[in-house]
Amino acid sequence: MRNDVVRRGRLSGERTGEMMHFLSSMVADRQIADADVLVDIAHVLMLSKQRILDEETVRPLLAALLRLYDEGIPESAFDDIYEDVHAGIEAFLITTVGEETGGRMHMGKSRNDEVAACLRIRLREDVLRQLSILFRLRETIICLAEEHTGTVMPGFTHLQHAQPTTLAHHLLAYEQAFSRDCERLSESFSRVNLSPLGAAAFASTGYPVNREYIAGILGFDGVLGNTMDAVSSRDFALEVLSNLSIMMTGISRLCEEIILWSSSFAGFVSLDDAFCSTSSIMPQKKNPDTAEIMRAKAASLIGAYTSAAVTMKGLPMSYNRDLQELTPSLLRGVQDAKHSTSLLNGMLMTASFNRERMKEEAGKSYSTATDLADMLVRKCGLPFRTAHSIVGRAVQNGGLDRVFLDEAATSITGSPLPGNSLQDIDILDALDVEKSIEQKKAKGSPSTLSIRSAIEDRKKRLEADQQNTEQRALALKEAIDALIRDARRIARE
Repeated sequence: MRNDVVRRGRLSGERTGEMMHFLSSMVADRQIADADVLVDIAHVLMLSKQRILDEETVRPLLAALLRLYDEGIPESAFDDIYEDVHAGIEAFLITTVGEETGGRMHMGKSRNDEVAACLRIRLREDVLRQLSILFRLRETIICLAEEHTGTVMPGFTHLQHAQPTTLAHHLLAYEQAFSRDCERLSESFSRVNLSPLGAAAFASTGYPVNREYIAGILGFDGVLGNTMDAVSSRDFALEVLSNLSIMMTGISRLCEEIILWSSSFAGFVSLDDAFCSTSSIMPQKKNPDTAEIMRAKAASLIGAYTSAAVTMKGLPMSYNRDLQELTPSLLRGVQDAKHSTSLLNGMLMTASFNRERMKEEAGKSYSTATDLADMLVRKCGLPFRTAHSIVGRAVQNGGLDRVFLDEAATSITGSPLPGNSLQDIDILDALDVEKSIEQKKAKGSPSTLSIRSAIEDRKKRLEADQQNTEQRALALKEAIDALIRDARRIARE
């Protein structure tokens, strides 16, 4: 059995396999292992720059680490005998280059600042990836809005017919919400991309480390000042999980509407068969299962955030092993969000919307009653509340033609509506669904003019967001490429 290089000095008790598996973080560590190799390479370069390690030690160390970078980490490094991948990699290095060399890599570095750095490296990549998927989703929604600018549909409050709108207006509401999700994630990136390295266990180290240098070569935007906070805080993870939970709440709401719209009751949309399933007993069924699972994934992500937050809430400064249990919640939440967003994009891209059915429902349940009340205000000089009461009473009595309106007006004001200022054509125009929509020209409203303006605005915002994210991704790539080039050069010298 291989020895755990971390435990062997202080602890001698033999652990059972069950205990080793219970304490091991290897399942989650597999997802941050590549980042661990980058951190080790950067740390060795910093030790070399600061003359903490000599060239004879640095060259074989870098050569061994570059082998891990190029060929991948061997399975032996993930053995449960090691508490984590950091110890597994160190054991591999000692086996490869000997303890005289490999045993020096952890000078001035703890697993505490190392794992915090690895999580941040992994998470910053996940945030940028999530943003890219959100951009594709927003682009799809904008394209659908362009296609359905004139597609009339009912708008709802309390799941009751309320006022007519358009499918473009409805979809752009979600695009705007997803745009805010992008803003939140982009802002969180700046707090994720800070380096804890050099904090060591929590009180830094007596070696003359250069925290700013190692942060720079790993592509971090800066250094976390207080070393205790640097290793023991996970608010960056909570922030991302919180932002993803908010995003998934919006995704779940859209999925709920798609589920309702795809039912035979509504018939507003038909989903591609690839995103649906059928029944094991009822051969006629076409179930929107993908959308339903996305609703559930929103709950899972909120659960991941809650689990992570509750893990943190009782932890004193500084590092506590409880933090190991936070990492799976973070990684699971990130993965669920990524898959859900990508699948939602595909589901919308392939969906077919039934324009005729939507238009058929748009004028039902007196959905233009507000327009009629507004017209009575303009034509008859009534206070809005009086006009509102007249129209409401007419609906209660059974209709919105002139007879019902006059009866309602008489019961409320004591006299019918004035015939000289109000014509039957005025009532018909006020109740017309398409005219109702086109009257609403204020910014953000469903009229054709307003929607076209909104689409152009959303396109510009999306393009700016994409450029900002691409610049960040490029900066990270250039930093890591330069890191590896420098390591290769020194390893060959």
